[in-house]
Amino acid sequence: MKISRILWPTDFSENAAKALPLVTELAQKFGAEIHILYVMKDYPAFGASYGQFDPDELKKMQEWEKQTAESRLTEICDKFLNECPLYIRHIGVGEPAKEILKIIADQKIDIVVMANRGSEGHFNFGSVAERVLKCTTAPVVMIPV
Repeated sequence: MKISRILWPTDFSENAAKALPLVTELAQKFGAEIHILYVMKDYPAFGASYGQFDPDELKKMQEWEKQTAESRLTEICDKFLNECPLYIRHIGVGEPAKEILKIIADQKIDIVVMANRGSEGHFNFGSVAERVLKCTTAPVVMIPV
């Protein structure tokens, strides 16, 4: 199996970080690109359950989250991925599983390495991990946490 592009979806949780050693090992072994994906919440999609948002406040909140995500991705890349040939950062907005599947297709990802549950996972297998596993044609390695 040729591995040129690895996807590591992260929510910046300790759980997600547990996949990083395998991601870096595979990237070094195969000389592969690492695609790192963080997905921001799409607050307007939550609708009235959270009340109405002032458009200016929403824009400020989204910009803050994007800047924070970019900073965290840079920190991860600089601190943990310097030995890897190439790492590409992606920030999506929306439902995490859909954004992961979109990146897999758009970037022609060869393998996905992710934790079996993220920061909001309360069960042994997270809903995002389950949806990705069921809906992708790319091989997926689930790291148990």
